[in-house]
Amino acid sequence: QVQLVESGGGLVQAGGSLRLSCAASGSIFSINAMGWYRQAPGKQRELVAAITSGGSTNYADSVKGRFTISRDNAKNTVSLQMNSLKPEDTAVYYCNASVVTLDGWGMGYWGKGTLVTVSS
Repeated sequence: QVQLVESGGGLVQAGGSLRLSCAASGSIFSINAMGWYRQAPGKQRELVAAITSGGSTNYADSVKGRFTISRDNAKNTVSLQMNSLKPEDTAVYYCNASVVTLDGWGMGYWGKGTLVTVSS
């Protein structure tokens, strides 16, 4: 079993910054891509940013230039630095990881989510 635990959400004023972190633990052989998704009320879950084990990154157009994703492969962690936050960034943010488990299964795992609220 694999667990992803997010931290760092909260309430911030527009223009402010937050840093989200996610730690993966459990029966992990390796982790391929890791990423952050978000879901705002009444909307579908969307990709915010993703990073491969080699460090290649991909960002949603709406966050380019404001958010930065990073990871520590040795610690199985991924972080999202969010700057210049806007009210439209308000959402529950979910960590996702593509994991190969110790018994050879490749599966995607999700964290439970952390709420980010940006006030205007």
